[in-house]
Amino acid sequence: MKDTLYQYILGIADNCLILGQRLGELCGHGPSLETDIACTNISLDLLGQTRSYYQYAAKAKGGNATEDNIAFLRKEREYVNVLLVEQPNTDFAYTIARQFLFDVYHLLFLNELQSSTDMTLAAIAKKAIKEVSYHERFSSDWIKRLGDGTKESHDKMQKAINDLWTYTDELFHQTLADEAMIIAGIGVETSKLREAYDQQVTDILTEATIAIPDTKWFQKGGKKGIHTEHMGYLLNDLQYMQRTYPNMEW
Repeated sequence: MKDTLYQYILGIADNCLILGQRLGELCGHGPSLETDIACTNISLDLLGQTRSYYQYAAKAKGGNATEDNIAFLRKEREYVNVLLVEQPNTDFAYTIARQFLFDVYHLLFLNELQSSTDMTLAAIAKKAIKEVSYHERFSSDWIKRLGDGTKESHDKMQKAINDLWTYTDELFHQTLADEAMIIAGIGVETSKLREAYDQQVTDILTEATIAIPDTKWFQKGGKKGIHTEHMGYLLNDLQYMQRTYPNMEW
């Protein structure tokens, strides 16, 4: 049971860690000072959530596990984040599109996780949902601002949504650990979030004059540790200090 709980927590926390790392790469490179600070703060929120999850995961795993070695000393195939969050910061439109497509899901997920019978996960969700509510408003506002802005901003946002849409279906796939935790009353049945997700995303994109991509082909694999080529480069940056100077602490 503890190992299953550990794997379930990783499935939540790895998304926050990898997306937080992606946003952190933009520190000092935002299109404006205000936006730069906002993206950096969102990154810090996600990393703060990651710490809470990993601290709990370390307790579940036992032994010599710590939040640091869980974060920094696993191999690429041991991370179980969805493919969406590891996609690169191609341009600002991609950064916002990636954030938006994850934020809508993340907020729906945390709303349900608050009702978990696991008091620690429920408490983390109740704290994190306040931050993620802001994340979702921030990314939604930028989707509308860019989509219904100039022709150039519209075209770039449409392209970003088209390219990243293929990674959205994986958000709702359930692993064996997910299914076990759902039965135990601990986990969230993500497949039931799909209808609300589709409706909210459609409403925002329609307001932003962005067309919903018409595709039936989706990529998956991240939840099973099968990642895109971008993940290895991301982990090289993320893990460099800990592997170069072992036993460093956050």
